[in-house]
Amino acid sequence: MEEKDIKRQDRLANQARLVKRVCYFTSFFALVFGTLCFYALNITEVIPHIFWSFGVINLANIILYQYHKNLLLTYNIVSIMTLAGAIIITLYSGGINSPFIFVLALIVVAGYVSTKSYGSLYLNLNLLIILLIYSQSITDYSFTTNVIPIQSRDLFALVSVLFSVYLIGGVFGKNLLNAHHNLYKSKEEIEKRIHEKETLLKEIHHRVKNNLQTVSSLLSLQSRNLEDPKMKSLIKSSQNRVISMAMVHEMLYMRDDLSKIEYKSYVKELSEYLIRSLKGTENNVKLNLNIDDVKLGIDTAIPLGLLINEAITNALKYGIKDDTAGEINIELKKESLENFVLNIGDDGVGMPEEITYKNTKSLGLKLINNLTRQLRGTITRDLTKKGTNYIIRFRDVGQKLHSVA
Repeated sequence: MEEKDIKRQDRLANQARLVKRVCYFTSFFALVFGTLCFYALNITEVIPHIFWSFGVINLANIILYQYHKNLLLTYNIVSIMTLAGAIIITLYSGGINSPFIFVLALIVVAGYVSTKSYGSLYLNLNLLIILLIYSQSITDYSFTTNVIPIQSRDLFALVSVLFSVYLIGGVFGKNLLNAHHNLYKSKEEIEKRIHEKETLLKEIHHRVKNNLQTVSSLLSLQSRNLEDPKMKSLIKSSQNRVISMAMVHEMLYMRDDLSKIEYKSYVKELSEYLIRSLKGTENNVKLNLNIDDVKLGIDTAIPLGLLINEAITNALKYGIKDDTAGEINIELKKESLENFVLNIGDDGVGMPEEITYKNTKSLGLKLINNLTRQLRGTITRDLTKKGTNYIIRFRDVGQKLHSVA
C-alpha cells in the first residue's frame, strides 16, 4: 500500500473518531439537558422533547455507522438534526434573544472541521436562518412563543452558553489544535524526505555525468590508437553524443530545479563545445541563437540534445567545410503548453533535395529522424534558406520514452 493511501486512511479514521466523539457527547448532553429542562426548569413544552428525540436518534445514527461505515452519511444526518433542533429550540426559547442561538455557530465550526465546502454551506445557511429568526421577532405575527418559564430563563441561558463554549473550545478547538499539530509534523517530515530525495537525485545525476565522461575519455583514448581517419571521425561523433548527454545531467545537479533544465544555456554550451571540438578554438563559425526561456525535463532534453548534436555535427562536417566561414542558426520557440518548434541549420554548401534519411547511409540523418519520432514530432527541410536547414516540431514527451533504434 502506498504512503499516501495510508495517510488518507489515517485522516479518515481521525475524522471518524472526531464525529463519533462529538455525537456521543451531544447525545448525552441532549438527554441530560432535556431531563433537566423538564424536571428542574419546569419546561414541559417542545424543548425537552426535541432534546430527547435528538439524543435517541443520534445514538441510533452512531450505531448504524458501525454497519454502513459511511462517515459522510453519518455526518450529514447529525448536522441536519442539529440544525433543525437548534432552530426549533431557539424559536421556542426567545427567538433572536435566545442564548441557544449560539449553537448554530457550532454547526458552522463542525462544517469547517469536515471540509471547506461544508463549512461555507452551513455558514451561509445559518446566516440566512438568523436573519429569518430576527425578522420574525420584529413582525406583529409570530407562530412561536417562549415556552421557558420566566424564573428558569437565566439558568437555561447559563447552561446553553456553557454548552456552546465547551463544545467550541473543549471539543472542536482541541481537535483542531491536534489536527494542526499533526499537519505541522507531517509537513516537517515531508520536507525532510523531499530534501533527502533531492540530495540523492543530485548525487545520481552527478554519478551519471561522471560515468558518461569516463566513457567519453575511453573513446578518446581509443581514437588515439587509430590511424584510419573515418574510424577516428566515427569515434569522435560517438564521443560528442556521450558529452551531449553528460551535459544534461551536469546541469540538473548544478541547479535547484532537479526536474527541468534551462535549455537556452544548455544549447549554447553544447553548440560552443561542438564548434571547438570539430573546428578548433580559432574558427570562422558564427553561432546565432534565438531561444525562448524554455525549461525541459530530462526525457525531452536528452533526445533533443542528441538531435541538435547531430544537426550541428553534420553542419560542421559537410556544410561548413574546412576553414571556410559559415553560420549555424538555432531557434527554439514554444508554440503551446507542450508543443515546440526548432529551426536549426547552416548556410553552408547544402545537401541535395533527393537525399533523405531513407536513402542515405549517414547515421546522423537517421538519428535526427528517429529522435524526432521519439519526441513525437515532425521534421521538414526548409528549402527557402541557403545550406541545410530543418524545421522540427515536437512535444515535451514527459515520461513517455521510446527507443531511438
